[in-house]
Amino acid sequence: MSRIRSAALGFASLMTLAACTVGPDFRAPATPSTSAAAFVGSASPVVNTAEPDTDWWRLYNDPVLDALIADAFAANTDLRIATANLARARAVLRETRAGRLPETTIGAGASYGRVPSEQRAPGAPTEDWSFDAGINISYELDLFGRVTRSIEASNADADAVAAARDAVRVAVAAETARAYADAASAAERLAVAERTVALIDQTLNLTTKRYEAGRGTRLDVARVTSLRDQQRAALPPLRAERDGALFRLATLTGRAPAELPTQAGARRTTLRLDQPIPVGDGRALLARRPDIREAERRLAAETARIGVATADLYPRISFGGSIGSTGSSIGDMFGGGPLRWLVGSLLSWSFPNQEANRARIEQAEATTQAALASFDGTVLRALEETETALSRYANELDRRTALTAAREQAELAARIERARLREGKTDSLAVLDAERTLATAEADLALSDARVATAQVDLFRALGGGWQEARPAQTG
Repeated sequence: MSRIRSAALGFASLMTLAACTVGPDFRAPATPSTSAAAFVGSASPVVNTAEPDTDWWRLYNDPVLDALIADAFAANTDLRIATANLARARAVLRETRAGRLPETTIGAGASYGRVPSEQRAPGAPTEDWSFDAGINISYELDLFGRVTRSIEASNADADAVAAARDAVRVAVAAETARAYADAASAAERLAVAERTVALIDQTLNLTTKRYEAGRGTRLDVARVTSLRDQQRAALPPLRAERDGALFRLATLTGRAPAELPTQAGARRTTLRLDQPIPVGDGRALLARRPDIREAERRLAAETARIGVATADLYPRISFGGSIGSTGSSIGDMFGGGPLRWLVGSLLSWSFPNQEANRARIEQAEATTQAALASFDGTVLRALEETETALSRYANELDRRTALTAAREQAELAARIERARLREGKTDSLAVLDAERTLATAEADLALSDARVATAQVDLFRALGGGWQEARPAQTG
């Protein structure tokens, strides 16, 4: 009884030691104190500090865009790769968690041979069959937390890969909306360019009639014709730009270009959102951005690996046992034949040569410092991207306002000059200059509309929305 009691006390002591997990415990890193405040650009009237919508693209109230983003979430190839990477990381985590379980092996074998006379029982045949079967069980006592820290590292790795997948969702949603907006804005700019060509054609007809009536010169006709041809030359690049955006949209939604639904290219006006965009504040941004969560989880994983490396400085102790039987026939093995069993422990320790282990600890610590720097840089870049997107959006809206006023004045001037030309009160050169100014103003305004849409998408992407599962559309 005393031996059993001593063994029990010894086992209890070892289990107490098993609670000693070496290495640093992870603590979330600090962020700049100002990062939790309102954004610098949030004072602009084009935004407000309400919390951004998860599925922000629904603000455009465009069912085609909603369907395209749903298709992209289901079939985008980059997202499929990220999902496969997440499945692999979770499988690695399950493998690491298996380190807490006993290892079990079962073996069986049969052999035929000659047994030396001095090892042979009296009356036993000189040559015979021998059968053997047994089961072995071993369990590593996690004295210093090597297995625990390994599980922590794998768990953090899986979380980081999940965050990386969320970041891909953010990018896919933004790029799909951008491609759709690019196709629509190219269609609108193409329509503007075609209207400009049509207006110049009207001026050309009037100039030609004046020339034929002897009230103008051949030079007047040539100048207007040249301007018309210049504007016509802008049409093919716009068509190519629109086609390229649609082809990009097909790839983003997991389709070949010929398989893109016709409704994806049916829109002829640029995406517009004429209401303040909700942007929240810095605190919500840092909690929402998947790249920040990924960097934080990478740091947690590297911190845990310091513990894994530190645990290698200490001995590993395993408990194990085996049971089996050997006989000259299968019936002897399971019919009360010779039975063997064994229980015991194994200690493994690379003492006194610890230089390699200490070097691995230094490597893990250096990698952790790099992960901390990466986290800090990710936080700063997130703030920079958001503030930059806010500034670009607000300033592009201001630019569009100015361009709208300029186009209105250019249109008025061109209308007046055309009337004066019909009345014979001006020459074609003045009309030509007014037409050129109007064409430039129209093109600049259409391009600004496209840039506003792009700036909106960039802002939504910087805010980090779209990685959560999209909510179903509200009905009735």
